[in-house]
Amino acid sequence: MLMKLFPFLRWFPPQKDKLRADLVAGITVAMILVPQSMAYASLAGLPVVYGLYASFLPVIIASLWGASRFLHTGPVAMLSLMSAAAIEPLATRGSEEFIQLSLLLALMVGVMRLLLGLFRMGVLINLASHPVILGFTNAAALIIGLSLVNGFLNVPMPRSDSFLTDLGQVFGQLPTAHIPTLLFGVVTLVALHQLRKKYPRLPGVLLVVVIGSVISALSGFENSRLVKPEQVVNSEARATFNELVASTTALAGVKQSQQAISDELADDTVEGRRYYALQADLLRLQGEEKSLKRNLYGLKIEAHKYALVQVPQSDGSVLYDTSDNRGLFASAWRWAGVENQQFKLSSGGSVVGNIPAGLPTFAVPMMDFGVISGLFTTAFIMAMIGFMEATSISRALAAKTREKLDSNQELIGQGLANIVGSFFQSYVVSGSFSRSAVAAKAGAETGMFAIISALGVLLVMLFLTEYLYHLPKAILAAIVMSAVFSLIDIKSMLHAWYVRRADGVVGLVTFIATLVMAPKLADGVLVGVALTVLIYLLGSMKPRSEILGRMSDGSLAGAISHDLAPVSEDFVVLRFDSSLVFINAAYFEQAVLKALSEFPAASALLVVGNGINRIDATGEEKLRALAQDLKAAGVTLMFAGLKKPVREAIERSRLDEVIGEQNIFPTRHAALQVLERRYNQAKSLNVA
Repeated sequence: MLMKLFPFLRWFPPQKDKLRADLVAGITVAMILVPQSMAYASLAGLPVVYGLYASFLPVIIASLWGASRFLHTGPVAMLSLMSAAAIEPLATRGSEEFIQLSLLLALMVGVMRLLLGLFRMGVLINLASHPVILGFTNAAALIIGLSLVNGFLNVPMPRSDSFLTDLGQVFGQLPTAHIPTLLFGVVTLVALHQLRKKYPRLPGVLLVVVIGSVISALSGFENSRLVKPEQVVNSEARATFNELVASTTALAGVKQSQQAISDELADDTVEGRRYYALQADLLRLQGEEKSLKRNLYGLKIEAHKYALVQVPQSDGSVLYDTSDNRGLFASAWRWAGVENQQFKLSSGGSVVGNIPAGLPTFAVPMMDFGVISGLFTTAFIMAMIGFMEATSISRALAAKTREKLDSNQELIGQGLANIVGSFFQSYVVSGSFSRSAVAAKAGAETGMFAIISALGVLLVMLFLTEYLYHLPKAILAAIVMSAVFSLIDIKSMLHAWYVRRADGVVGLVTFIATLVMAPKLADGVLVGVALTVLIYLLGSMKPRSEILGRMSDGSLAGAISHDLAPVSEDFVVLRFDSSLVFINAAYFEQAVLKALSEFPAASALLVVGNGINRIDATGEEKLRALAQDLKAAGVTLMFAGLKKPVREAIERSRLDEVIGEQNIFPTRHAALQVLERRYNQAKSLNVA
């Protein structure tokens, strides 16, 4: 019981050689974890520091209470994107509300995983079939990679209800792409690929971060400044910038009004007309918010189109105007934001910027039950997908080391990691394939390696954040792309098609649905699961049944499948390959009647029931009525090879008295001997 409550006790007392191996593995993983966590936080729509927060306490908790000694928990690409997609309709990226909702989502996912683990519900993972996971993973990896294209080009990306539409608008901004940013991203992708291929032992991710940050700092990659509105000479550009500022201010005002109404509605004393009036105002404000957001996305793209150049004045001041004489590589000043009622213009690329130093503080996540109900379905799917990802990683690594795994204990560990993390500024975390594989390759012996990697993140948060200021965001985008594109696995989808066409269709439909429904990735999974269940139900409603014939060696096989003559014209042998339950009881009756219609001279029908694993009340009632109807028509219904639970159910219901105990045989061989002897004797008497 003690080991169950505190599974980490299996590491103690720590052995010197294992501790040394874990130290090496922990340091190796930490060098990947730091840059990866910041990249995934950006993908989740959060400031990069929240990736570091998610790589500290959650990593330790999951390692202490998880089941696998190799599994490394922390920020992962897929759940980062799903988190951003779930919260995007509710708040503006990077805002305080967006951050709070991300923490709430982590708490919800954690609670769900913990409950699933405590109630031993790990089997729910089977609801999503392998083709569904394949289709979803391939689509999600593609979406994640393509969603970062704007980071390579340094152009704004709209955030609407259609990812494919947004992506089209990003590619439409290719003429305004920032060439140095594009070079940073492409060179980083190539460098990561070559380092992984030729120098796998080197910490490639850390190297590109360090080298990229140094080049960025020395070259002045980030080049921005604040200007007064009147310094922008071009009237159209100035008008667009002012409209953008006004819309941003209006959106902030709408959000404040929404919060005020929500606070008033939380008061139980509000009722009657005042309550319904507040509800109406809230709905109106939600509509205004959606409209303002849509307008803002369009304005950001419009504002980014203006390429301004500096126009020095005789008095030493600088104005900004458009020019047709600017070369391809000449610096252009473009819209970058607003600060203190001034326009922020930039002629460089985007960098990480200031990262707060210090540890994450304790804070209770916001509790808005209206938001919780809206996020419930997405949180459940994220809980299951994260668990599937972690389980598949653990199983793959355990297969090599013969480690025994407990999926329910892993659920508990993952759940506790998200719950504790949500109280210390962490968004949703899960098991990482890349970091776990690195740990196993580096020789990790116990979960202590993960704790050591978290301590490495702690050192970065306390002492090294200032050195990450100049890290280009394009490098973070390239790190994520490099990680997720390896998840694309078309061969496995094709293999599922070759194994069973229906599975191939499920995988393809899930893939397409996830792409079309993005950014609502959870809906793609639901479509895949629904299609899987539908196909299963259709197969259960019409299971395989076939009249049997005799092969040359005396064995029985499907008459049509093997082009065989029936066993006899006097009796029919029918195989039924499914349990006899409510969903297919009527089909069983149809199969029996169809078989008898093909052999009108037959006076007996033998059902080979080796494939009937169980029978329910509907199936029993259908058998009873069928046996009585056939007996009245002069046909004997017989069974052979029924399993013990089915025979016991028939005996308990006294159905054996209706069928006749003499018509229920232990094996089909015994039944055939009786039938052949009976009809041979009848023929002999007729001849005599």
